[in-house]
Amino acid sequence: MLITLGIIGIVAAMTMPTLIQKNNNKVVETRLMKFYSVINQAIKMAEVDYGDKVYWWEDVKGAEIDKDGNPVPGTSDAERWFNKYLAPYMKILKTEISPDGALMVYFPDGSALNTRPNTSRDWRFYAGNPEQCESFVGEGVCYFVFYYNPGLISGSSYNSNKSFEPYKYAWDGDIERLKNACYNNTPLGDSSVSGKSYCTAVIQLNGWKIPDDYPYKVRY
Repeated sequence: MLITLGIIGIVAAMTMPTLIQKNNNKVVETRLMKFYSVINQAIKMAEVDYGDKVYWWEDVKGAEIDKDGNPVPGTSDAERWFNKYLAPYMKILKTEISPDGALMVYFPDGSALNTRPNTSRDWRFYAGNPEQCESFVGEGVCYFVFYYNPGLISGSSYNSNKSFEPYKYAWDGDIERLKNACYNNTPLGDSSVSGKSYCTAVIQLNGWKIPDDYPYKVRY
């Protein structure tokens, strides 16, 4: 009996990491797909009230920072814009301003969304608690990059005239090139942009499923 229990323990130890990762993949896939649907539906509903998104979209900054390095309450144009045009059409737990002045939005399923502090074009979707997702290693792992600028964008036919989409700037439509950028963290165009920014698009183009050869262990 002890031998049998030992064998069961060894098998469990070998299979548990795989089962945990499969669960992580499923949760991340579900939250990504749900978020993509919900925010684009919110944009469509906002268009009913405010007209074509091209005319009410703004590329706005986050909060001002005071002399002590703290965000100044009420100065975030990104928060003002989001609360007017998108928040009324989404289920949101709360919004807050990060120490760097960026807008952070929390959703009921445990996920979150935030902007970069100096623009509302670039967004990060967190599959789980942002505080448990490291900025430098979390891209394509626990947070995923989206882009929103519905106007004409030079050099980005796959993000121009679109709604809220995975980041595809400078992509030429070659899926293998997109995967190479994500898998090897190699920028396609702007060298200041991480190649892992394209991982969201890789997952989207795989039907919102983590590809079998995806090199990163996603989590939430």
